[in-house]
Amino acid sequence: MTGAVKMRKKRKAYIMLLFVIPALIELILFNYVPMYGILIAFQDYVPGDSIVSSDAIWIGFNNFKQFFQTPNFWDLMKNTFFLCLFGFLIGFPLPVIVALLLNSSFNKKMSKVMQTIYIAPHFISLVVMVGILSIFFGTNGVINNRAVKLGGDRFSYFLDPKAFRPLYIFSGVWQDFGWSAIIYLAALSGVDPQLHEAATIDGASRVQRIIHVDFPAIFPTVSMLLILSIGGLMGVGYEKVLLMQTSANLDASEIISTYVYKKGLTGFTLPGYATAVGLFNSIINVILLVFANTVAKRFSENTLF
Repeated sequence: MTGAVKMRKKRKAYIMLLFVIPALIELILFNYVPMYGILIAFQDYVPGDSIVSSDAIWIGFNNFKQFFQTPNFWDLMKNTFFLCLFGFLIGFPLPVIVALLLNSSFNKKMSKVMQTIYIAPHFISLVVMVGILSIFFGTNGVINNRAVKLGGDRFSYFLDPKAFRPLYIFSGVWQDFGWSAIIYLAALSGVDPQLHEAATIDGASRVQRIIHVDFPAIFPTVSMLLILSIGGLMGVGYEKVLLMQTSANLDASEIISTYVYKKGLTGFTLPGYATAVGLFNSIINVILLVFANTVAKRFSENTLF
């Protein structure tokens, strides 16, 4: 009987493995196999050349040196860092706070409605989002029209470098904080109600229950996502930045990802150089990930490795 039970368990394990195999194949084909393309970062590569043939022109770290010596290297690093850092400082804690507040609400029906309202902006495309920003903050937008009626002057937020970061960061936070809160709400759903009942009997207020019951329940999730967020700190995408970018705000809006896009895919393309810049950015993210995980080990057992 025991042998039969073991055989059934093995069969179930094989069935689950069959479900995993397609995802594993996709991961290998689309994430690991293309990684050999990193080699062109060390080549004087021209589109159409073979990457691994004997005719490949190897130039070592020249592409990296060229990037380090470019006049706007520090501007690219500064713009990328500040855009990501401010977005992280505002965007990471907000979903945690929202999830705790929604979970502690007495009116569960209203909490569901608010959750839906918060999540809805996530499904707005980046093109539409930038269009909305233009409607409100453009030269002829709602804000400027109201300012003129009140006796003020028109101000183009898309042409002022100082206005770029606030527009980008706060619109991004507004679009994604509700979606990011879902994972914390899922973790909070596993909190034993008896813990809240016991805390209430002991005289704990709602705020005290949030601090001493709810937050410890989601702390492992917060810890893991914090490490991942720090690891991707320099990984801001180029799509929304390009849509908001103008010749007047380049001083603040030109970041590493947009620079890679322009050098690798537009005009006189430099694929090897663009790959080297992108690889350098990825190395920074790996270093940040290892650093965040190392620091987390000193304060928590919830780490990636």
